Amino acid sequence: MTERPDLSPKDRMQIERHDIPARSAVIRSMDFNEVSLGYSQALAMEEAERCLDCKNPRCIDGCPVRVNIPQFITHLAEGDLHKASESLLGDNALPCVTGRVCPQETQCEALCIRAKKGEPVAVGALERFVADWAQDHLDELKTNVSPDTGRRVAIVGSGPAGLTAAGELARTGHAVTVFEAFHAPGGVLIYGIPEFRLPKDIVQKEVDRLKDLGVNIEVNAVVGKTWTLRELRQNFDAVFLAVGAGLPVFMNVPGEELKGVYSANEYLTRVNLMGAFREDSDTPVLHGQKVVVVGGGNVAMDSVRTARRLGAPEASIVYRRGKEELPARTEEIHHAEEEGVTFELMASPTRIVGNEEGWVTGIECQMMELGEPDDSGRRRPVAIPDSEYIVDCDMVVVAIGTRSNPMLTSSEPDLKINEWGYLIVDDDGMTSVPGIFAGGDIVRGAATVILAMGDGKRAARAIETYLGSVQDMIPAAVAKAKADNEGATSSAP
Repeated sequence: MTERPDLSPKDRMQIERHDIPARSAVIRSMDFNEVSLGYSQALAMEEAERCLDCKNPRCIDGCPVRVNIPQFITHLAEGDLHKASESLLGDNALPCVTGRVCPQETQCEALCIRAKKGEPVAVGALERFVADWAQDHLDELKTNVSPDTGRRVAIVGSGPAGLTAAGELARTGHAVTVFEAFHAPGGVLIYGIPEFRLPKDIVQKEVDRLKDLGVNIEVNAVVGKTWTLRELRQNFDAVFLAVGAGLPVFMNVPGEELKGVYSANEYLTRVNLMGAFREDSDTPVLHGQKVVVVGGGNVAMDSVRTARRLGAPEASIVYRRGKEELPARTEEIHHAEEEGVTFELMASPTRIVGNEEGWVTGIECQMMELGEPDDSGRRRPVAIPDSEYIVDCDMVVVAIGTRSNPMLTSSEPDLKINEWGYLIVDDDGMTSVPGIFAGGDIVRGAATVILAMGDGKRAARAIETYLGSVQDMIPAAVAKAKADNEGATSSAP
């Protein structure tokens, strides 16, 4: 450890922000290796010196999981990577993930006091550096796990919300079992986010660390089919539903049934989870030569950049608003442009065109202009009459959002849902069924990884309170439930 230089706030303000190094766009657009390289220790410590260590650190208020940002950055600036790591891991169950995919620029960094007069501290890059260092030195770090409480908690879904809740609850001494429908844990972290943004071995290491805390993960377990939610409630003291919102939304325009049309969900799952980009994969995926991706969010950027890596000489985004309104992260848009992606802006698809064999040959778009603001606060796109034109393509990926999958919610009629099919919860995240909590996209709709993690952390705190308030009733209730369940045809988990 080194003593942090005694720099004045004025001195720190003179230090310019360090960009995170990245691989050459020409090279990286031809493979699935990670784009960003991360800071060296020297760069990380220099960037940490830019932190003003504010008396009222507003950056914490911008973090959905309430990471004590100044604390880990101060330890980093002092060269004490052990304390920096222990601080970060104590606040964040998946720091290697959030250091890569969290939109810090609109959250913690947006509230950084330095942002008022220049560039904020690169919190995301510093988080990634410390998290990666911690992952390589776990045997040197202190882990605080409370004694076994004798309570059992079931978590349905191993995405960011589920894994975060699992880590928090395991540290407080509860026996946690995560039920994952796919054959590998990680949820959207493995099926939705491409390797070049979030390597799968990084996700696996985070999962393994949670397992070391005592988290048990059951894969190929479809709650609603393999086991009912009622069975889980009978055999666990509390349940947290974190199944996401993975049902794709389509445009409902003519031609969407043509061959060569994918939802982004299917396209990315084939490539990311099933490894369809590998020559030895049993999962097929189309390698379009002229690919159009409809949408402007991070999923759209992931899809179009994936198409480039699968060999598409032409890959473009079609979006109904302008560049300033693109909802994707600025970094992802910048990387896409560097990699040769083109943007067809102020355009909205009206139909997909095909040939006699039923294959996509183009997409018809109508030019748009921005009108009055809509409910989201953004100016509403308005169609310009008689402005239709055709964009030639042989593959279309629809990336305009997802909604809740009704398989789980329909299996338990006592769960109340809203008009869009999302679970209704109270301020503590509890559903209409006592002891069953929910969070993430199944409650809020498609959102970011970090917001789901925030829900998972809050749910863990609420479950902890719930288990404490009903601790005297739980043993008798569970015993009665088990007795009532005897003779059931389905085996209990």
